[in-house]
Amino acid sequence: MNQGYPITIYQEPDLHQSSLVLGWSEDAGDLGRKVTDYLNLKLKGQEFAEIEPDDFFPMGGVAIKDNIARFPESKFYACSEHELVICQSDSPGAEWYKFLSSVLDVAERHCLVKELYVIGAMVSFSAHTTPRQSLAVVNLPEMKEILSQYDLNRDMDYQTQPGERPTLNSFLLWLARERNIPGVSVWVPIPFYLAAMEDAQAEKKVLGFLNERLGLRIDFCDLDQEIRRQDEQLALARSRFPEIDDYINRLESNLLLSQEENGELIKKIEEFLGEGD
Repeated sequence: MNQGYPITIYQEPDLHQSSLVLGWSEDAGDLGRKVTDYLNLKLKGQEFAEIEPDDFFPMGGVAIKDNIARFPESKFYACSEHELVICQSDSPGAEWYKFLSSVLDVAERHCLVKELYVIGAMVSFSAHTTPRQSLAVVNLPEMKEILSQYDLNRDMDYQTQPGERPTLNSFLLWLARERNIPGVSVWVPIPFYLAAMEDAQAEKKVLGFLNERLGLRIDFCDLDQEIRRQDEQLALARSRFPEIDDYINRLESNLLLSQEENGELIKKIEEFLGEGD
């Protein structure tokens, strides 16, 4: 426990001036979990802490995925060689301030974090053949200048609508700024018909930025192979089903589909890729 916050530290990480990468488990395309899983695998992340779920997640029901019971988690991993902290977490359902403050407590007090990067995904009504873009939101003006050397769109304008709460990522950036921790929220649009599955191109877009920014020296040959495999599967779906090809052709021409057509495309793609898997 840590000053009233439900944090469990299993071992003190050997970190001195680290960066924090946080990914949520419920993103479109499963982006946050895929990116953090990949980093942990490639960089041999070692679990060292977690936030106890009781105060933040509904415990009345348990999610079942692939016949496995899945309980809400919020865990931290240390990659000491790269001065990197990875946080993989479910989105809290309550007590946002207390939860995000706990995340930053672990980052500051146990990892000496100097900056943070939080991953986000948004659903896009574009075709999968459209090159993925990265959009960045920062909490300090100097970070915008620092990021100018990277392939990021830093000119996104957005204002929370009256009566609505800010996004979880925006709230985290605000709390980090209050502690004078530079923070970046990196967003990648994902084609709507891949949102319930995965998008290897979006995954590489985020990982490519982190690899360059943090000097991780990761070889993405396995991820490139996964991108080719997914592209081949989608090309095969288009060749076998004229209606899929028609829908995607229209998206490639910047034409919107009807709500019914959107649903039909999602259903057919999920069925086809599910059979392929």
